[in-house]
Amino acid sequence: GEGGLKAYNNNVNYAVYILRTSANTFYTGQTNNLGKRLQQHKSKTSRSAKYIRYFKSFKLVYSEIYSSRSAAMRREIELKKLSHTKKEALINDTN
Repeated sequence: GEGGLKAYNNNVNYAVYILRTSANTFYTGQTNNLGKRLQQHKSKTSRSAKYIRYFKSFKLVYSEIYSSRSAAMRREIELKKLSHTKKEALINDTN
């Protein structure tokens, strides 16, 4: 059916991710190209998140993959609501 065709055309995955900064704070975001997004953060250009530019460095500590942007955005909102301690627990559970 139509659903299968849509799935076939949409081979883009959306990643929700958490970065740990050099100050041990977290940045949560979502993207359809994690590798490219991390490069943007590293380059500290206008395309990188303002928040990340304040820190010397950061490390990708967590990510989840979704097949739709809406699912990724919902999860990003959920993760952003978590306390630092809960994010820490989530990261530790998966590593």
